[in-house]
Formats: sequence, C-alpha cells, structure tokens
Amino acid sequence: MAKVKITDTILRDAHQSQAATRMRIDEMLPICPELDKVGYYSLECWGGATFDACLRFLNEDPWDRLRKLRKALPNTKLQMLLRGQNILGYKHYADDVVDYFVKKSIDNGIDIIRTFDALNDLRNMETAVSATKKYGGLAEVAMSYTISRVHTEEYFVKLAQEIESMGADLICIKDMANLLLPYAAYSLVEKLKKFVKVPIVVHTHNTTGTGDMTLLKAIEAGADVVDTALSPLGSGTAQPATEGLVATLRGTEYDTGLDLNLLSDIAAYFRKVAERLNKDGWRDPGRVLAVDANTLRYQVPGGMLSNLIGQLKQAGKMDLYYDVLAEVPRVREDFGLPPLVTPTSQIVGTQAVMNVISGERYKMVPKESKALMLGEYGRLPAPVNEEVRRKIIGDAKVITHRPADDIPPELEKYRKEVAPYSQQDEDVLSYALFPQVATKFFETRQAAQLQVDPTSLDKATGAMPV
Repeated sequence: MAKVKITDTILRDAHQSQAATRMRIDEMLPICPELDKVGYYSLECWGGATFDACLRFLNEDPWDRLRKLRKALPNTKLQMLLRGQNILGYKHYADDVVDYFVKKSIDNGIDIIRTFDALNDLRNMETAVSATKKYGGLAEVAMSYTISRVHTEEYFVKLAQEIESMGADLICIKDMANLLLPYAAYSLVEKLKKFVKVPIVVHTHNTTGTGDMTLLKAIEAGADVVDTALSPLGSGTAQPATEGLVATLRGTEYDTGLDLNLLSDIAAYFRKVAERLNKDGWRDPGRVLAVDANTLRYQVPGGMLSNLIGQLKQAGKMDLYYDVLAEVPRVREDFGLPPLVTPTSQIVGTQAVMNVISGERYKMVPKESKALMLGEYGRLPAPVNEEVRRKIIGDAKVITHRPADDIPPELEKYRKEVAPYSQQDEDVLSYALFPQVATKFFETRQAAQLQVDPTSLDKATGAMPV
C-alpha cells in the first residue's frame, strides 16, 4: 500500500466552515514558506465561498489573492472548489463564461480544480471538466454524497464510472454533511478501487464526530488522498485535524511521511489567527467544535441548520424548529431527493420553513423551488411528487435537456458592462459572478487609487510630476 496523501484545507474550507470565510491574505502569506515545506498533495486555498467573501467583506481582489498564494507556494499544488456550471455564483452561467473562468484560474496559479454539482448531474460539470483538461489543470470531479433510497453504494459506483469516462484525473467522495459513516466509507472506497482506475479522494467534516474514523477506514480500504485541516481550524464543522491523522498513520503502511514537528510549528501560527477570528466574532469555538448528531438524524448539514435557525428567529417562530426539521426530509422527498448542498440545501430548507410557518404545505413557494421543479438546476435523482409539482408550476413544461443549453454566450455582454471599471482581464469574471458586489469593489479600488500623496505633486502647479 502506497503512503496516503493529504490535501490540507486550512486556507479555504477550514475557515469557511468555522469562521464565515474571514481569514485574510495577510494572515496567510507569513506562514506560506513553512506550508510549502510540508509536502502536502495539495493545499485547498481558493474557490467555494472565498471569492464572494474577498469581494464582499474583505475588500480583497480574489484574483490578486490567488496570484500572491501562487508566488508564496512555489512547490505545492494549489486546489480550488468549483460548482460546475454555477462557477462560484448561485445560478447557471453560459459555457463561454465557465470556460474563461477555468482558463483564468489555471493561468493565475490553480493546479487542481475540484468540480461538483449539487444534483450530481454530470451535464452540469462537463464544460468545467473539459476546460480544466484543455488548459492543463488536473480535473478532480466530486460526487456529492448523501443517503436516500436512490443514493445507494451501487449509485455511487455507477456515477464514478461515468465520471472516469468524462476524463476525470481524480474522483472525490464529497461528504459535505458528514453522513458517510466509517464502515460505509470502507465499503464504498473498496468498491470504487475495484471499478475505477483513477485515484480516490475522500472529503468529510467532523460535525457528527465520526470524521476521523471515516478517514481511517477509507484509507484502510485504499483511498489515495484525504482532506484534513490543521488543528487550530480543524475538526468540528471543518475537516478532521491534520496532525491527529498524521500521528495515527505514522509507522504504518499508510504513513504520510509528513513531519509532525513542522505541522506543530505551523499550527502554533494558525492558533493566533483562530484567536483573532474568535475575538472578532467570526468563530464561536463552542458551536463549531460541538458534536451534533442531529445531522445523522435529519441529514441537514451544519450550514443549513444555522440558516434554518436564522429564518425562524427572524420570523419569531423558534418554537417551530423541530417541526421544520421534520418537514425537511418530506420536502426533499417531494423534490426528487436532491443531495443537501449549495444551492439545494437552501432551497429545500427555505421551502420547509415556509410550509411550516404558513400552516399549509406549498402555499408559499420561492422562485428557486419553482426553478428546481422546472428542471432548471438539472436532473433530479428520483421522481418528484407530481401532485406537488403541479401545485408549484402548474402545467409549465419541464426541461429535460442540459440547462446551460438555453443560455446564449454572455462573456462579451459582461465585458461591455464592466468596461468603465476594468483594470485586468479577470475583472469581467468577478463582475459576471457578483455584479453589484464587484461594482462596489471596483469603485472602492478606483477611489483608493485616486488618493494621491500630496508630496508627489509639483509645488508650482499642483500637478503630478511627469
């Protein structure tokens, strides 16, 4: 058995899962020389919610962040998370935008693009995957893991075979809600190793307290790469802690070969970052590190739970919390059993809240529920409740083709719209994903550039020296 490889998520999913994606680039760069020495398989450092958070909350250019990380980590593969046809936004984009986004991600330093789709509809990933291959990146295609009467082990083995046929370089089991239990992980990985030839990656969280055991059993079954997070932002709602797994495997046939002393020194640095995130109110250790077995009971990921609580508090209906939790699996069944991950987790959760608060199921229906039932997000894993579908969309025609086939090329339109602000090729992509947020960011950037140091002005004329 070869050594198992580690992808560390400290620069992306760890702080996204525990601290609302609020780690800044100036907190990452000082420790990069040490991170670069570890010998990780890769560092996940971009994509997911980092793009939005950079522009919206941190006044950072996400592309600039990526370039700085690339320069600071010359010896380590950099990895990102991409939502297929959604890119990093919340709707489907035209193929030309997806293609250009992938090109620019690779141009600016990304080596591995992990692509997933909330419905596991491979048609929503094909453009991103072929672009990744075309521009020289490694295509890691993820299966959104969930449990239902259709999401059996056979379902995931068949899906993995289809993913391999797409040209994936690696296949990831993406267990976003920590529903993949240890022995199920062993069995699934063992089967995948029989039926596909590409390396298998396992990604889980530790929300239910089973993540470390899940990774260990997956490794024993032959997983090639696993995701972990350095301990200051590891475990709990994030990935299992890196140091614990490295120590567990030391001296065995799975030994990672990573230096625990070096990891310990790096962890000491990130403890200070975690303290800052605690102090600023972005990370609540009591909440993010608590084991919550409700996820296993209701299959509701941690982020979705906090959204539900927020919606109920706003409506002054926290007394209905358990009614809403019980309604979630019923809505999910009506909607064709989608895995609960962005954006389907928000759609199913919001609909469950509305059903309970209004006192009548599907009396109030958001546009996203309608779009899901119309097929605009892609192919649902199981047949929907037709009675519910009629109530939501009436006699409207359901689309069965790839949703992006209905979207004409958009890149030139976005280029024209962003022209007054554009200072680099990548600005068009920031604008395409988050038009209002990016425009505000561009305006702030321009204002900062116009603040000229008065000492550089020509004394006689007040003009800038030539």
